[in-house]
Amino acid sequence: MLRLRRKRLLALAGLATAAFAAAAALVPAASAAAPARTEAASGKVVGYFTDWGIYDRNYHVKNIETSGSANKLTHINFAFGNVTNGGCAIGDAWADYQKTYDAAGSVDGVADTWDQPLAGSFNQLKKLKAKHPGLKVIWSFGGWTWSGGFGQAAKNPEAFADSCYNLVNDKRWAGLFDGIDLDWEYPNACGLTCDTSGPDALKKLLAAVRAKFGSSKLVTAAISADGSNGGKLDLADYAGAAQYVDWYNVMTYDFFGAWAAQGPTAPHSPLTSYNGLPTPGFYSDAAIQKLKSKGVPASKLLLGIGFYGRGWTGVTQSAPGGTATGPAPGKYEQGIEDYKILKTSCPATGTVAGTAYAKCGSNWWSYDTPSTIAGKTAYARSQGLGGTFFWELSGDTANGELITALAK
Repeated sequence: MLRLRRKRLLALAGLATAAFAAAAALVPAASAAAPARTEAASGKVVGYFTDWGIYDRNYHVKNIETSGSANKLTHINFAFGNVTNGGCAIGDAWADYQKTYDAAGSVDGVADTWDQPLAGSFNQLKKLKAKHPGLKVIWSFGGWTWSGGFGQAAKNPEAFADSCYNLVNDKRWAGLFDGIDLDWEYPNACGLTCDTSGPDALKKLLAAVRAKFGSSKLVTAAISADGSNGGKLDLADYAGAAQYVDWYNVMTYDFFGAWAAQGPTAPHSPLTSYNGLPTPGFYSDAAIQKLKSKGVPASKLLLGIGFYGRGWTGVTQSAPGGTATGPAPGKYEQGIEDYKILKTSCPATGTVAGTAYAKCGSNWWSYDTPSTIAGKTAYARSQGLGGTFFWELSGDTANGELITALAK
């Protein structure tokens, strides 16, 4: 991978640091109670809800309500639908629209019946929207695991768009979805698999989707945050495709993690550059500035926040840059843990580049806290961004600490 020249890197780092310092001054003092969320006040707040979260995580649509998150969200991205055979497909039929809820598990306290036409998370989301008329729900397709299907879809964009339109607007859940989100990781680049569909494939696919869905539905896309010279953002026509989306969710997290088992330890979601950054261009501001320089309007960029941490074990150094022996243990997966667990199991011990890190025993973690999120939202405002989004709702505390920080 090509690297940024040192002069260019230092210039970006200086600009980013200055922007962050100026933006931090804009953060208002915390109030005793957060007001109802309005997009006009401080931009979009988009949160991902995962359909598999109802299993081991025991996180259901009702939790969005009881945590107070529903009042603070402008949009929910429902993840994920599959991309297969050149079209859109259901990800998990039972979780999505078949599982019945009793009164205690239902958003409105009314139990499902065995013969009702729609159940599952889809029905609960309809109930949530009824309680919060301004809330919009977008169906997200792809993701890390299912992005491999986009290559075939790109061969016939119109057929893909028709398939997705028919599924999103299926009469069984008519009126639920306000749009579609494409999470292609990554067009004309490598993610779980490597795609060779060409630099214009994303633009053609989104053009077809916009033409089919029209202006009355939202069309969005989750995209790379690789700000390096010659990196993923330079391999597809994100600027050309921007005309067809309402906004991009820029995935400004997962820059570093324990897939590099021996380290060096590094924050997975740095806002700015810092001395010792393992890979030039792997920080949030680099991605935002690159996209803006390509001509993508700032108002179409949402800054990504992770409601989780990434960590290593076998670490002796408290500051970033230490060596490790492997991924730290996590409840669901090695090397990754929810904020709601980390805030007490391994409290933050320092900050770097606008995010937090923690060392407890031989484990080292990086994650965002309410304080660092306040800095990131201030940065988003100072850059004129369209708002923020986060992955994902179940990582927050039961009373929504992180989303409260986003909404403020």
